[in-house]
Amino acid sequence: MTVHAARRSCDISLIMASLAGSDDPFRDPLLTTNAAPSQPSPDPAPTQEQMNVPDTLAVGRNASLTLGTDSLVVLDEALLDSKSASCCGLSLAGKNKSTRSIPFYNILWAEHSEDGHITVQYAQNTSKKAVRPAIISYSLDKPDSRITEAWIEKLLDRAYGASQRRKRIKVLVNPFGGQGGAVKTYHKFIAPILAAARCELDVEKTQHNGHGVEIAQNMDIEAYDVVACCSGDGIPHEVWNGLGKRTDAARALQKVAVAQLPCGSGNAMSLNFNGTDDPSLAALAVVKGLRTPLDLSSITQGDRRTLSFLSQSVGIVAETDLATEHLRWMGSARFTWGFLVRLFKKTCYPADIAVKVEYDNKTAVREAYRTECAKPPRSTDDRVLPAPETGLPELKYGTAIDPLPPGWQLIPHDHLGNFYAGNIAYMSPDANFFPASLPSDGCLDLVRIRGDIARHTAVKTLLAVENHSFFDMDHVDYQKVSAYRIIPKGQKEGYISIDGERVPFEGFQVEVHRGLGTVLSKSGHLCEARGV
Repeated sequence: MTVHAARRSCDISLIMASLAGSDDPFRDPLLTTNAAPSQPSPDPAPTQEQMNVPDTLAVGRNASLTLGTDSLVVLDEALLDSKSASCCGLSLAGKNKSTRSIPFYNILWAEHSEDGHITVQYAQNTSKKAVRPAIISYSLDKPDSRITEAWIEKLLDRAYGASQRRKRIKVLVNPFGGQGGAVKTYHKFIAPILAAARCELDVEKTQHNGHGVEIAQNMDIEAYDVVACCSGDGIPHEVWNGLGKRTDAARALQKVAVAQLPCGSGNAMSLNFNGTDDPSLAALAVVKGLRTPLDLSSITQGDRRTLSFLSQSVGIVAETDLATEHLRWMGSARFTWGFLVRLFKKTCYPADIAVKVEYDNKTAVREAYRTECAKPPRSTDDRVLPAPETGLPELKYGTAIDPLPPGWQLIPHDHLGNFYAGNIAYMSPDANFFPASLPSDGCLDLVRIRGDIARHTAVKTLLAVENHSFFDMDHVDYQKVSAYRIIPKGQKEGYISIDGERVPFEGFQVEVHRGLGTVLSKSGHLCEARGV
């Protein structure tokens, strides 16, 4: 998109113009609401040169900007008499109202102009669950470009840590997803954050089902760092599979991070890695996101092979998702409604199942999860980039139409109520189905529940997902597996969901490819979810 730079410049100019003539550098012409700050990013180790740069920069008259422990501290005596400053959306430092602080995590950009002005753009909290760009600007009393530029660099290092600045982002906006408001959501809540952070944006609307596959398959992977999907989980699924169809699939899947900016009815990817389903907070999380390996799984049905990044389900969860398409107007509440209806009916979905188990009981699963959580987060992407013509990995266990691999035993499940395998924790805002999941441990978390459980137990099961006690329920079978095969039986028609997308109702086989894909996350190695 050739106009993005001009639009970004125009947005910034409008904000600057609105500030002209004001003695209050914090006055936000767009909004004046207080809220708690976001959590800061980890600080990088300072270089020797940065250690010689002062933490405090004198600005304006009787004002200063100081790099604190986890925030930018602004001291300005003029704010004592400014009524609007008390509504600037920043946190107070003690009882001194002349002091304000901006968490480093919320700092988007800073720059120094030739005429002696310094400006800092940040994500201002408009509520506990939303942000929007705001700006402070000062004239320097004693302009010294060398010191000022060094101080700005030190500020940006604190603000971004190991995260890449000015990310080059291919933005895909799905105007048909969710309730159809993605375009408006992007321009109102997402684009301003990305522009203020000086990201390079190339925006394209998807035109039809499968368009995301075509775009990812043909894109120049050297031109972008991120593909950000303003959609539900469907467009990320298409992007993964488009990258997987390339002759340089392995390289493309590692080099280009895939992110979701929530604009659909299913926003699991954003919940897990951005920690939110709010578009503005998700945009901030993408700006500050750390490159993180993600397991992808190959799904084979007949001679077809597709990639899955999220989940596979047969039974209650599959029907809850796919059989409630007509209830999209309900938003994410349609999933709860569909789940309850099928639980009360005690519906069973008989199938033959074989699995390659890595951790076969809840004690082992919990130990594996806690061991991984104790490891320090990755600060950089330390994987070796595959050769240009490296495609998808070979299948170690064959396909769904091949004989079962040695050691696999097909076991009948005649009263199966739900078969659900997931790669990451949250499937919807209130559904942490896989609390022990890890993005790149080489495993899928597998949940199986009988379909003939009592109704009161079914209700407790649903409530347990929301109150984080689901993992410990006796009738919930929870394992970590690296591959499996499932063959429905006794049904001619039904629902199978792969990443929320319907596939033919026939047997399929899955195997995990450890760390094949790349996402952006807040932590660098974990989901933003309460674990076990």
